Amino acid sequence: MPCTGHLDTPGPLAPNAPMEPTVNIFQTEGPTNDPTNQPWPGPPAQPETPAPSPPRETWAGKYDFLLSCLGYCVGLGNVWRFPYLCYRNGGGVFLIPYFIMLLVTGLPLFLMELSLGQYGAAGPITVWKCCPLLRGVGVAMLIVSSLVSLYYNVIIAWAFYYLGSSFRSPLPWSCDAPNNRDHCQNASASASWVSASELFWKDRVLGVTHSSGLGDPGPVRWPLALCLLAAWTLLFLCLLKGIRSSGKVVYFTATFPYLVILILIVRGATLDGSLDGVHFYLSSDWSRLQSAQVWSDAASQIFYSLGIGFGGLLSMASYNRFDNNVIRDTLVITIGNCCTSFFAGFAIFSVLGHMAWKRQVPVGSVVDSGGGSGTGTRAGLCLGTSRCPVFGNIEGITTAVLDEFPALRSWRRKTALLGVLCVSFFLLGLLLVTQGGIFWFTLIDTYSTGFGLIVVALFMCLGVAFCYGVDQFCQDIVDMICRCPPWCSRLLGYFKLCWIFFTPCLLLFTLIYTFLDMYSKPLRYGSYKFPAWGTSLGVCMGVLTCLQIPLGAALALGRESGTLSDRFQKATQPLHSWRTATARDVAGDVIDVPFTITLTGSDFTAPPPGGTEA
Repeated sequence: MPCTGHLDTPGPLAPNAPMEPTVNIFQTEGPTNDPTNQPWPGPPAQPETPAPSPPRETWAGKYDFLLSCLGYCVGLGNVWRFPYLCYRNGGGVFLIPYFIMLLVTGLPLFLMELSLGQYGAAGPITVWKCCPLLRGVGVAMLIVSSLVSLYYNVIIAWAFYYLGSSFRSPLPWSCDAPNNRDHCQNASASASWVSASELFWKDRVLGVTHSSGLGDPGPVRWPLALCLLAAWTLLFLCLLKGIRSSGKVVYFTATFPYLVILILIVRGATLDGSLDGVHFYLSSDWSRLQSAQVWSDAASQIFYSLGIGFGGLLSMASYNRFDNNVIRDTLVITIGNCCTSFFAGFAIFSVLGHMAWKRQVPVGSVVDSGGGSGTGTRAGLCLGTSRCPVFGNIEGITTAVLDEFPALRSWRRKTALLGVLCVSFFLLGLLLVTQGGIFWFTLIDTYSTGFGLIVVALFMCLGVAFCYGVDQFCQDIVDMICRCPPWCSRLLGYFKLCWIFFTPCLLLFTLIYTFLDMYSKPLRYGSYKFPAWGTSLGVCMGVLTCLQIPLGAALALGRESGTLSDRFQKATQPLHSWRTATARDVAGDVIDVPFTITLTGSDFTAPPPGGTEA
């Protein structure tokens, strides 16, 4: 500690008077034999502290976080799954349960995940310092995020393959292509007509026609493997400098999908029969509202489209400023995301109308499965919308690891960690680009985000509402917003009611219906029925996710002492390191004065009566 200024307060000296002895209360000169007047040994030696880890990053720009979350949410759930669910559940009437589920389930859970990350400034695992009993919820989030990342980049590989093939003339999925001319001529008169684009998709892209099923993956399709390698390489480069680089990338990746959707809508509007598809999209079959499946599909779609329970939202919010208005961001992102789903529906249904016109069948009969919503349109939408969700998932995984091991935050070690993750996911993803890879893709896609994801969200909601305390959580949000507008306070009352009752009840309903649906309908890909061992393997993926919650709770209880009741009470209390009122705490209760104060003998002598001190 640099110091050495001296504050001397000598008394007045008489002319030719000898110098008065001085007494230094911090140090004495010369030895003394008086045991009561031993020299002050000085301040105790400070223990050696390890070098501090690099500080936690924050978003560089004002809109980096908003665009990152919007890009993370806007993906294939909006432009692929949402139109298919509308198609399956009676057209535009599906919008009614969809927006109801958004208000009762999507908005509350989205706000909860953002608020947890922003207040705790930590990733999916470390943030549960607020309630150590639920630390397993964070681990479960990482498992879901890892499984989704494993197959999501395969979709990017498909899109890259289509992008490269689109430079060929004629297009290889058109009837003008040499390989398709005979097929189109012979199949046009057949009742089971297969389009050239579907033939290209199954034979040239996937190679699934050469595989007998899940147990016969066959060799790796190396063109797809190279596309998968390019996808992971691009992801590595975009995340190389953390959120500082990915925060700039999203200015393109979060806005580009809207340009793609607009182009596809304009293109679809020029196709014959497109208005029939749009009419089907906006029509309403009110009787479908009596079906529980419609409401279950609406609830599950909210999860997929908003990215709830994956840990990506929580991780991105952890890089926010403490006083960021999280309620405003929640409203902007969720409403913008759902409007994107509605907007993208016009692109898909205009193509469906054209397909129905070509086949001379009703729009409601043109597609028999979720994979038939127009192969070429799906490829364009994949390329435009699949980038950012993978950003969020990988960012969530790296954030969780770096928070648990802060020593890895240096640029070199973080780069090594990111490289290991990308290489590992690429090698594991090679199974999904074999000739039978589409069967494994379907299996992971179905069960990785099935009942396990709903269980994660349910325990997150119950844990924050009843273990951490919903009143304390609402107060944390008010503390972050600082100057909370009146409308924010009123909204918090609504969210509080949802967290306590409505959201857990709807999650429980969705979970029960998911189990019933899973056991009543066997998993299929087209006409292929998955074997029992494949279904069991998929169920194990969901069970693996769910097991992390009781395992984490058991470890938390084991670290405490006392009776089971005492252990439970201690395990639900926030740790001392939990970020409580960061913006309000005043650091440093000790005043460190870097001076040596030297006093003279006159400072110990009482002043004469009526006199004044010098």
